[in-house]
Amino acid sequence: MHDDRALVEARLTRVLNERIRPALYPESVPLEVSAWVAPGTVPVAEGLAAARTPVAVGDAWGAPWATTWFTVRGRVPREWAGRTVEAVLDLGFDERMPGFQCEALVHMPDGTPVKALNPRNQWVRVGAPVRGGERVEWHLEAASNPVILDVPPFRPTRLGDPETAGSEPLYRLARLDLAVFDTAVWELIQDLEVLGELMPELAVDSPRRWEVLRAVGRALDLVDLQDVNGSAERARSALREVLATPAAASAHRISAVGHAHIDSAWLWPLRETVRKVARTTANMTALLEDEPEFVFAMSQAQQYAWIKEHRPEVYAKVKKAVAEGRFVPAGGMWVESDTNMPGSEAMARQFVHGKRFFLEEFGVENEEAWLPDTFGFAAGLPQIIKAAGSKWLLSQKISWSQINDFPHHTFRWEGIDGTRIFTHFPPVDTYNCQMAGGEIAHAARNFKDKGAARHSLAPTGWGDGGGGTTREMIAKARRLRSLDGSAVVEWEKPAAFFAKAEAEYPQAPVWVGELYLELHRGTLTSQARTKRGNRRSEQLLREAELWSATAAVATSHPYPYAELDRLWKTVLLHQFHDILPGSSIAWVHREAERTYAAVAAELEDIIAAALAALAGEGDACLTVNSAPHARAGVAAGAIGSAAAEGPEVRAGARPDGGFVLDNGLLRIEIDDRGLVVSVHDRAADRETLAPGSAANLLQIHPDFPNMWDAWDVDSFYRNVVTDLTEADEVTLREVAAEAATVRVARSFGDSRVVQDLTLRRGRRRLDIATEVDWHETEKFLKAAFPLDLHAERYAAETQFGHLYRPTHTNTSWEAAKFEACAHRFVHAEEPGWGVALVNDCLYGHDVTRTVRDGDAPGTTTTVRLSLLRAPRFPDPETDQGLHRFRYALAPGATLADAVREGHRINLPERRIAGSGPVPPLITVDNDATVATAVKLADDASGDVIVRLHEAHGGRARTTLSTAFTLADALTTDLLERPADNGPAVEWQENTVRLALRPFQIVTLRLVRADRR
Repeated sequence: MHDDRALVEARLTRVLNERIRPALYPESVPLEVSAWVAPGTVPVAEGLAAARTPVAVGDAWGAPWATTWFTVRGRVPREWAGRTVEAVLDLGFDERMPGFQCEALVHMPDGTPVKALNPRNQWVRVGAPVRGGERVEWHLEAASNPVILDVPPFRPTRLGDPETAGSEPLYRLARLDLAVFDTAVWELIQDLEVLGELMPELAVDSPRRWEVLRAVGRALDLVDLQDVNGSAERARSALREVLATPAAASAHRISAVGHAHIDSAWLWPLRETVRKVARTTANMTALLEDEPEFVFAMSQAQQYAWIKEHRPEVYAKVKKAVAEGRFVPAGGMWVESDTNMPGSEAMARQFVHGKRFFLEEFGVENEEAWLPDTFGFAAGLPQIIKAAGSKWLLSQKISWSQINDFPHHTFRWEGIDGTRIFTHFPPVDTYNCQMAGGEIAHAARNFKDKGAARHSLAPTGWGDGGGGTTREMIAKARRLRSLDGSAVVEWEKPAAFFAKAEAEYPQAPVWVGELYLELHRGTLTSQARTKRGNRRSEQLLREAELWSATAAVATSHPYPYAELDRLWKTVLLHQFHDILPGSSIAWVHREAERTYAAVAAELEDIIAAALAALAGEGDACLTVNSAPHARAGVAAGAIGSAAAEGPEVRAGARPDGGFVLDNGLLRIEIDDRGLVVSVHDRAADRETLAPGSAANLLQIHPDFPNMWDAWDVDSFYRNVVTDLTEADEVTLREVAAEAATVRVARSFGDSRVVQDLTLRRGRRRLDIATEVDWHETEKFLKAAFPLDLHAERYAAETQFGHLYRPTHTNTSWEAAKFEACAHRFVHAEEPGWGVALVNDCLYGHDVTRTVRDGDAPGTTTTVRLSLLRAPRFPDPETDQGLHRFRYALAPGATLADAVREGHRINLPERRIAGSGPVPPLITVDNDATVATAVKLADDASGDVIVRLHEAHGGRARTTLSTAFTLADALTTDLLERPADNGPAVEWQENTVRLALRPFQIVTLRLVRADRR
């Protein structure tokens, strides 16, 4: 037989597109349409009541970010009685862009939500069948969101902010009709699509491919091109046998989970996400009613909270579907956050607030973390997941890595403390699966654990901007439930999938350490003000909880439970994986800056009130130490009188120009260019900097990645570098016993930087306060510190500990990590001597090593902090303007010093007036054991919660002392529930003793005797 595959397949494409799909709605009548342009987002009642103006198909509508309320009215023709009728409402959609353009929520005249409209969901069912003669009326709350990620993508656009987006209409009404829906034609479309997509995935020499081809050919022969509607059932009959042939017993198994990954902000603001969630959940609850086998999962407790607050009628349907077990709250986090940059407590609170919401609202205990789109995973995360009472993780983002192909799809992921979490990366390689034949075949072929396992998961539905699963996807999945040549598809809850997958693969391979995404490295630096706001908020929340708890116990000062709960949720929301990483439109980051300022102001008020209650009235000068380590004679978590440390600071001129600063611990030389050319550690009698090099060297690179501008830094950026060595000013600004400061000012391009280099009494670190007025575009600014160190690895702080990364590039895996994340410190050392670089709001950095020849042989380990970027998409004004950040070089630092100095720079001492010292609420006797949270229990019992972890990577025996008498002390999980797997706790009166493993997290509930 001749090979006519191409002929039949081309015929199928044309007949489907030009004859069968157009026959879906064989008869239609226009609807009457009127509109009102709202002044922003308005309550539903106001939108329903507003006066309308008549409009027609073809009219332009929708300025960027505007809301238009359309009313459509009509009557079903009587001659359509007994038929299925739908409204076809095309607002001018581009079917390629679901979730990225205009959308609408359809309401009944009484305001009841019906369903949403989007490019892949343009229908509203009237009846099946109709009586004929029915009057219909709907009100459409239509959002004219602009397409930011257009074709071609990554072009700078002003549409990302209403202040610059203009007012020209973006869309034209395309079709607003009542129409007869031909069910037979619709089913024929699904049959032919499934088989047409299956064919090219089968081997050419496979008999099954030819069976499908011949069946499709026969069906097309039976389609009357002049009467598709009359011949659709006849054509379907030719396909029944080939569609009924069951899958092979060895076929890969796919658990389909209805899904709509909704970015809590990205190319739209938070305001619009509230409506996106309402639209998507309205569609999904309606679909659940129509499709009994369908299961839908949605993560992010914040999004449920939004519906509850703003659209209670939609939320009622969600709660009903959750109770029925078909709408599944997934993930147990407040939002699908970034996991690289949130601090230890913030990462813990993502699970605390997320899981608690699902428990309180639905009685659901999540056992999986659900993070399909997060940009890599910090090495401390497995322990946090387990400490929250969960045991599984799902993501697919690692499949985006540019260089190395991750070796597993199902595996156990081991974190820094040894905790292992059963993890799955769906081999379908998307969180927007459409049930297309190519996707299903790719999942089966791509699955790397074949032979040992056979189950994978497919998150199915339109995402990013929402939309969710469609009836077409469900129809395809029904045909793929058992179809020869395809993987087997079954709708299942995430928990059911994980239980099966874990049971069948008890010896799953283990991956140790961070799950580094070889992409989107620029998100560690983009939108610096957002990152500074996050870090500052985290530290202020720590202080607010610490001092409020201390004041509540010591003075009965009222503890601000509700305020802290609300503020934590605000900060957690802004850790969403397109807000904190700096990859959202200008509107999002402009709002975030205002929000962080308001959060800081409120937290400062809370802190001030608690400190005032503690310190009392008086004029004694007191130092407030919020850090987890004692300093200057003031205990951790105490208020007292600071003592002078070490000899006075001296400063003078350097013979070759510049200045010398000396505090008896360090001798710093700053040359006439304002560069640090010597940092001598007096105790070790050792120079910190590589011979002939300069530290705090600002370097600027061109930064124009191949795509994903705000997200990516491509390795070729390092090919061109400009050292900023010209100084406008190098002056000795301050000389006193306690500190000496050299100010350095530089101009470059259209920007200016002013730095204060300060050496303080008793401190083994050089503080560098930097202010940059940044007006560059597509540039990358770094600060370099070339160290005279032979280090093959370095430590970078992550949640509840640190991880080591190599400084070499032996393999492609190491070479790919040319930009990485650290929290408060990076630390490099040789045996017996090391250097820490600490910061107060930076995350991105790189570490490289070179070998010196000549007169000063040795190894140079260069640590560079990433300060600023200037991408132009999606925000063309990214980071323009003024920035402030602090970092410090600490020579001779051990890892313990790095931990201590990292906290110190982020939690500077406060000065207050009061009556006298205040002892700490709790005291920890081992510096290796760090308290990340001291607070009152969330249940308002008055119990004190202390979260500790071992921070140095070793074992630690710790005695914790309390300022109150204990009635009990027990370990809990992160949600403050009794834990079965916590360490043994010995307690008496006001002491608690426990032993911690390396990096172990322990949460203690301390029951006060005075509350019994």
